[in-house]
Amino acid sequence: MRFFCKGAVVVACLFASLPARSQFLMDMLDTSKMNGKNLLGIYEKFNYLTIIGYMQPQFQVASEKGARTFAGPDFAPAVNNRFMLRRGRIRFDYTRFNKDEKASVQFAFQFDGTERGVNIRDFWGRVFENRWEVFTLATGMFARPFGYEVNYSSIDRESPERGRMSQTLMKTERDLGAMVSFEPRRKGHRFAWLKADFGVFNGQGLTGPGEYDSYKDFIGRVAIKPQQLMPAVKFSAGVSLLTGGFMQGSRYIYQIHKGDAGYRVDSSEWNIGNKAPRRYAGADMQWEFTHPRSKTVFRAEYWAGKQTATANTSETPGGLPTDPLYTRPFNGAFFYLLHTIGKNQFALKYDWYDPNTAVAGAGIKAGTGHFGAADIKYKTLGIGYLNYINNHLKLVLWYDLVKNESTALAGYEADLRDNVFTCRLQFRF
Repeated sequence: MRFFCKGAVVVACLFASLPARSQFLMDMLDTSKMNGKNLLGIYEKFNYLTIIGYMQPQFQVASEKGARTFAGPDFAPAVNNRFMLRRGRIRFDYTRFNKDEKASVQFAFQFDGTERGVNIRDFWGRVFENRWEVFTLATGMFARPFGYEVNYSSIDRESPERGRMSQTLMKTERDLGAMVSFEPRRKGHRFAWLKADFGVFNGQGLTGPGEYDSYKDFIGRVAIKPQQLMPAVKFSAGVSLLTGGFMQGSRYIYQIHKGDAGYRVDSSEWNIGNKAPRRYAGADMQWEFTHPRSKTVFRAEYWAGKQTATANTSETPGGLPTDPLYTRPFNGAFFYLLHTIGKNQFALKYDWYDPNTAVAGAGIKAGTGHFGAADIKYKTLGIGYLNYINNHLKLVLWYDLVKNESTALAGYEADLRDNVFTCRLQFRF
């Protein structure tokens, strides 16, 4: 009995994950016997179940021991090289279709397992509207609909990691909330080129165990889906907006404006319980040029806005902060240039993140200005070579040259030694 149950699950998974071969396998079932009938019932029940996954073992070398980095977790104090499992993901998707063979409900569950533990990454459900076939409603834990890089999966992304700004302002990319999407599914629809997502989220994402105030973030994105402008040219673009914040647990909130020599503090008792603001705006575009024997892709994305956090970081707090808060104007960008020849791909990526655009260089100093490491601008140039060995295996060789601005802060008078080389194999199924 145990053998049959295991065999049934395996066969059902094969049917689900290999739809092109499912009819062949169906023809092999002898439904005149009980085992065949049972397997057929499992197939019919799980007809729309798909399972995908990937694993990213890698070796890294940093410029010096104990380097702080955004190319994965920080290096330990006595370590400048390491083997690690960066990501190990398995995702299950189940979609139910109605009698007209139109999707009605979708459910997704994804978890990440590495040597550092196991964590949930996606856990959401989606309902499809099938009268006009343009709307869907998703709720649960899923990626915030902001920008291009945040939503570009790690299974496909060329650079080993997202940029510093993405990792700081949209840490773990996901949040708990609900989202309405407009995306026509009917062939020939006059707005088939358009996709719009509008959602309401807790705000702290996976940085904390749960919601800690009653304020929510509103996030929206409107995008032009890839369009064939010419036989060899494709174009897509989008604009994004986030407006929200979190509750102030302290009476002290520091703000700065362009030209100020330091932060101005507001210490009113009325600040406690008010909303500390988060305002982001972003725009992105993607170009694809097809050549006779190769392909070139260019992507550009820019963000700007205001971010409130604490003195030592510009990350959104994962719990209710009782320390003084700092509201900073920020900007940043990502640029990708990719050229593919056969199975070989050559990549350049440049990104910057300036967490405080009101001050720069030697103006960042300790003392009455209340400046710290969280005000320093970083620029990263990534150089990479990728080889798509086959549909299930990819080699990534990548070097990040990281440069911080020189300041008057102790320890940041010159560029830090935090460059990182990554050699990664990605297995996928």
